[in-house]
Amino acid sequence: MRGVSDPSLNPPSRRETRIAAARTRRRRLTIPLLVIALLLAGGGVGAAMLLSHTSTSEAKSAGRGNGAMPTTAPTTRAPETTTSTTQAPGPGFVAGKVTAIGDSVMMDYQQALTEGIPGIDVQAGVSRQWGQGEQMLAGLKAANQLGATVIVGLSTNGPITTADMDQMMVTLAGASKVVLVNVHVDQPWQDPNNAVIAAAGQRYPTVVIVDWNALANEHPEWFGSDGTHLLINGTAAHALAAAVIAKAR
Repeated sequence: MRGVSDPSLNPPSRRETRIAAARTRRRRLTIPLLVIALLLAGGGVGAAMLLSHTSTSEAKSAGRGNGAMPTTAPTTRAPETTTSTTQAPGPGFVAGKVTAIGDSVMMDYQQALTEGIPGIDVQAGVSRQWGQGEQMLAGLKAANQLGATVIVGLSTNGPITTADMDQMMVTLAGASKVVLVNVHVDQPWQDPNNAVIAAAGQRYPTVVIVDWNALANEHPEWFGSDGTHLLINGTAAHALAAAVIAKAR
């Protein structure tokens, strides 16, 4: 059609090509000279910005020239960290302290327990009943002397019920951890008591169980004629103390 010129039919002359090349060289020289001038004048930030802008422009131009898409470096994020914290004990409980209340079986392993947990307050007594132990714990709590970790080794000397356990746990509400040691005793209340203790481990999140009865059944040689008490500070006493200490940590 008339009035429309095709550039391919009118290629640039050698003179026009030389002029275009000269202009390109002048542009390339102008930017470094300007950067040097800015640096000499104390304009380091401005020079850096200019260089950054120039590099970006050249990269874009190069991408357009060769058909390649500009690439962006992947952003690396620092991994998020989660810090878990232990809830502070409630009123009446002493953080970092361990209190153990038990009957005569606890007396058999008391020495090994104190060696394994320095500073532990062990209060064990002959023929102690569950209710007596609960009263002792309530008194210590009222006096702000009860450890945040409580070890309970009772129920050797008589039956306990779910109501007894619930009353104990009302007293121990606010403790960081409650370690319940079940019993090994040749009496009809052994299994029912251990069932109450096992159920507490499912019902109360702060409760952990030491299955002393299962460990004792594997070692009948540990016991004397009554099948309940241990040689004081003997092999069985150290084994029971080690199991309790592992749960108390």
